[in-house]
Amino acid sequence: MSTRPPRVRMVPATHAYVDSLRPVAGAPAFEVLPDPPVPGAPPGQWWPHPGLEPAWVREHAGEQDVVHTHFGLEGRTPAELEEWLDTLDEVGLPLVHTVHDLVNPHLLDQTPHAAQLALLVERAAALLTLTHGAADEVARTYGRRPVVVPHPHVVPLELVGRAGRHREGLRVGLHLKSLRPNITPMRVLPALVEAVRTADLADGVSLEVRGHPEVLDPTAPRHDPELAAVLESLREDPPPGVEVVLAPRLDDDALWAYLGDLDASVLAYAWGTHSGWAEACRDLGTWVLAPEVGHLREQAGVLTWGPADRDAPVDHLVQLLRKAARRPAPSVTREERERERDLVAARHAEVYAAVVAGARVDADRDGRVA
Repeated sequence: MSTRPPRVRMVPATHAYVDSLRPVAGAPAFEVLPDPPVPGAPPGQWWPHPGLEPAWVREHAGEQDVVHTHFGLEGRTPAELEEWLDTLDEVGLPLVHTVHDLVNPHLLDQTPHAAQLALLVERAAALLTLTHGAADEVARTYGRRPVVVPHPHVVPLELVGRAGRHREGLRVGLHLKSLRPNITPMRVLPALVEAVRTADLADGVSLEVRGHPEVLDPTAPRHDPELAAVLESLREDPPPGVEVVLAPRLDDDALWAYLGDLDASVLAYAWGTHSGWAEACRDLGTWVLAPEVGHLREQAGVLTWGPADRDAPVDHLVQLLRKAARRPAPSVTREERERERDLVAARHAEVYAAVVAGARVDADRDGRVA
């Protein structure tokens, strides 16, 4: 029997989440294989992932011991996904799937995603997810309980717990990015502007509304005329303490600096399950204000204002701003994140060893391998 670490074909391997699945120090108990080159794509682009093609799987079957899917399945129809799953069975490759998203933040119609997820839950040798709430939901819906692995750090370890705020007043940010489908700014933006105006905090409060320039482009796929009109009005006649910034996408270093300079980051999510953005805020000691969506409250310091399908109440937002001003967000240290990451790596190694040995892995009520 081979004593080498299991060779894991991550889909994808080139992703910040996957980077944080390895232990902090020492040799990992599994090998993450690099993404294969994508024909016709520039270097470094992992999508559409060749490892999702049945012909590629047959040709390269002996080069890996486990396939582990995370992201990038949106382009597969249920029939294509089932053919790929049949191919994995045919060549004897076990599948591990992490349920990051019970609902897909990039899709308006969740029907294809639900069909995909049902197939993956049924056919995977092992399932993982990031919170106990999500594990409970998978168990209720699909009859299998995933192993729970906490979301690892998002911000580089050297920056975790180091954010320092040396100013008076509460600084709040609402980032619209490029208006992906699950972002609905008009459910919170007007109320947030009014809450900032009326919060009456002793040291003051300021709000920066940030987005990419295309939010004002009428030809952009996600253009919202009502939102564009509100942003233009706020730019032309800004209320005290409110600023609108339209600028290109921040690179990682600039994003960490932006989040680290906020006391509270507001998420205008309409639906979701987990959030890397919220996890980055946890790394940096920044409050998250969000609707009651998915399982964000299990992840980080999240203050919620109510259901995601209703407009945010001004008075509730005022209460959340006052709470955020009274005390700092729950903090995490670099040492805690390192211990957590080692735990995550060990739990993945345990799952890989089990499926390579032929087991079908489910979890106990505590989220550990049963």
